[in-house]
Amino acid sequence: MKGSGLQDLQNARDERALPIDQVGVSGLRVPIVVLDRQRGRQETVAQITLSVNLPHHFKGTHMSRFIEVLNRHRGEVTMNTVPAILADLKACLAAESAMVEVAFPYFLEREAPVSKAKALMDYECRFVGEANGRRDDFILGVAVPVTSVCPCSKAISDYGAHNQRGRLEIQVRCRKRRSGGRDLVWIEELIEIAEASASAPVFAMLKRSDERHVTMQAYDHPVFVEDMVRNAAGALKNDPRISWFRILAVNQESIHNHNAFARLEWKRPGPGKGRRSDR
Repeated sequence: MKGSGLQDLQNARDERALPIDQVGVSGLRVPIVVLDRQRGRQETVAQITLSVNLPHHFKGTHMSRFIEVLNRHRGEVTMNTVPAILADLKACLAAESAMVEVAFPYFLEREAPVSKAKALMDYECRFVGEANGRRDDFILGVAVPVTSVCPCSKAISDYGAHNQRGRLEIQVRCRKRRSGGRDLVWIEELIEIAEASASAPVFAMLKRSDERHVTMQAYDHPVFVEDMVRNAAGALKNDPRISWFRILAVNQESIHNHNAFARLEWKRPGPGKGRRSDR
């Protein structure tokens, strides 16, 4: 048959003795369905990266197989389905480890605090799943825009205080169940924690009465970036479903020619181990 004798250079031997940690495809844009706390499921569009390790003796990997695997699993992409994608990648590409990264916008209908006007708000979300033979890993991440008022500015000013847009990024690992799978933490829960950790939330639409309310709410709850990461960390540490988290707060300073940031990482101690508050 025509084409049956085509040479497969990917399977050729490479003599440089250098294994590659990750090789794969990125920038794939596909429609997916994710879990939605209120409606059950939400359709969105994701940008996906798929990769595997490459042993030192192989010249290359088979890029088309990544697309084949993704096509077989298109549809729902959650912590429940990512393990099957990783297992398929490892089997199809004869790899010891595989990784899938899924970035997507997640939409919530938000209600203004006074007028009750409603509008859609989007949040940047990310799943990262990895299977490497030693462990299976899954990280859920969300980036939430917030407002912060500077406590120092409020304390030293005769009137007013400088405020700014901020961004609170939260990544979590969920506890593994003995029966299999992981505890479920909703995207909405992480958004709520982020917003409660700042001076005030950010909304898609506000009427004048809402602007007044949000402005005064922020003024009454001034926070540094350090406060925001500690506020969020306190809520996450108290959640038994969460075994690890990393929090990053960034303020786009309004009166300084720089940004301010704070980062905090924590891991829940295992049985019999002393508690640590850092990592």
